[in-house]
Amino acid sequence: MNQSDEPRRRFVHSGGVDLAVFEQGDPTAPTLLLVHGYPDTHRVWDEVAAELAADHHVVRYDVRGAGQSGVPDSREGYRLAQLAADLFAVADAVSPDRPVHVVAHDWGSLQSWEAVTEPGAERRIASYTTMSGPCLDHMGHWIRHRLRRPTPRHLKQLLVQGAHSWYITAFHLPVLAPAAWRLGLARAWPRVLRDLEHVEPRPGHPQASLKKDAVRGIELYRANMRPTLRHPRERPTEVPVQLITLRRDRYVNAFLSEGLERWVPDLTRRQLNATHWSALLQRAPAVAGMVREFTARVEAGAPAAPTGPLVVVTGAGSGIGRATALAFAERERATVVVCDLDLAAAERTADLVGLLGGTGHAYRVDVSDGPAVTAFAQTVAAAHGVPDVLVNNAGIGHSGTFLQTTEKEWQRVLDVNLWGVIHGCKAFGSLMAERGQGGHIVNLASAAAYLPSKALAAYATSKAAVLMLSECLGAELAGAGIGVSAICPGIVNTNITRSSTFSGLTEQQQAAQQAKFSKLYARRNFPPEKVAEEILAAVRSGKPLVPVTVEAKAARLVGRAWPGLLRRLARLGVG
Repeated sequence: MNQSDEPRRRFVHSGGVDLAVFEQGDPTAPTLLLVHGYPDTHRVWDEVAAELAADHHVVRYDVRGAGQSGVPDSREGYRLAQLAADLFAVADAVSPDRPVHVVAHDWGSLQSWEAVTEPGAERRIASYTTMSGPCLDHMGHWIRHRLRRPTPRHLKQLLVQGAHSWYITAFHLPVLAPAAWRLGLARAWPRVLRDLEHVEPRPGHPQASLKKDAVRGIELYRANMRPTLRHPRERPTEVPVQLITLRRDRYVNAFLSEGLERWVPDLTRRQLNATHWSALLQRAPAVAGMVREFTARVEAGAPAAPTGPLVVVTGAGSGIGRATALAFAERERATVVVCDLDLAAAERTADLVGLLGGTGHAYRVDVSDGPAVTAFAQTVAAAHGVPDVLVNNAGIGHSGTFLQTTEKEWQRVLDVNLWGVIHGCKAFGSLMAERGQGGHIVNLASAAAYLPSKALAAYATSKAAVLMLSECLGAELAGAGIGVSAICPGIVNTNITRSSTFSGLTEQQQAAQQAKFSKLYARRNFPPEKVAEEILAAVRSGKPLVPVTVEAKAARLVGRAWPGLLRRLARLGVG
């Protein structure tokens, strides 16, 4: 930060303490009020604030008990109601005549939720962007709902979040938690951030007052967690809310926001491929961009944007592509852009997306045509935005030994199965990298990628290339926060068998083979919807390789433990 950009400091009195408030940017511009979490100070926002100060009045403050602000004389001073009063006091001081846009992280989000859900908050708060911090009342209702309906999924969510929130229990121990900070954790904190969060220390963070701030801040947990979770209140809000979910957050899981629309009618969901702290300390341009877009929409009075991610699925006219598009619509309320050679089939998928809660758009695209895919990507970016997720699903089947397969057949298989993926990755991956907000690319490979067969020379080669392409691309794009997953299904009941081709056969023999394998796949009866579930899970977890079906997983295991057996089986052929 340049000397000329140094924030201007003042103090605002609230609830018996003086709050240190820092301002930068044009005071006549819309005001952004940034609220930090635990165990941070306002300095955690340095990079984000610098980005936003170009066109906003940016205000930060050290919450009570932290940094340069005063310290309450009792635990009562850390109650959520008082923290919300602090936020309103700062807002009144820095923007008395105009509502402020609140942006908060971690515990800053928890206390900001208290203010945002106060009756009439929409008169003082124009919008709210929250990261890594649920409303405790909403969370209390979330827990109760899962305890009343203890399905396996609900129980798993409770167990997973409980394990991720272990530190909350530790903070309630009367001696251990403060002693841990005093006796070494404060000194080790920079290493913790580097090893677990992949962020390096920088001037002002961690702050020199970390040890004192961390010990005092424990009272935030003790004053609020148990009372609020045990007796959650009804806390709706009319304030427009932008929820930025951090995909690699170690402490706050994405499923905690399920059902948030019950409390927030104007909710915009965004995702960022970042850890809990790297969002602010390494992805500042991306966070600032999301905040700027959201506040501009609110200032302009424009209607709410679609709440889910923007997803592009190729080959979505049927099978795994259609199932994936519908899964994103139903589970993520996504805007799904689908393409296929069969435009009518793609349009049907788009219609179904709309029926399931998403927004669908259909295009006709031949993925083997590089310029056509590039033009498609530019059209999507111009009409809908840069996608958060790309699913390269389009593919064709072919059976034949190497010596049987003609050059023309090789060309057709590679053009669609390999070059189609290359074209999609290149066109959309470039857009994702340029945007700087991360994303995820899913490439449909196959168990044939690592399960050799003399009868699948061209097909298996194309899918093996997709698998290796995914590994290489994942390494290249990791620094941009873009994940890459290769999905390797086994036998899945789709119509690929009805359109597959076979080397060296007459048209009549081809039809007979297609019918034979269609019956085989139908008897196996593994639905494409289960593959779609694995695709969504891969996007959420960032898993790079996902075998799907028992045979795909078994082949992967045998290939690692006993590759010679797979080579002998390859001689038998499957086509």
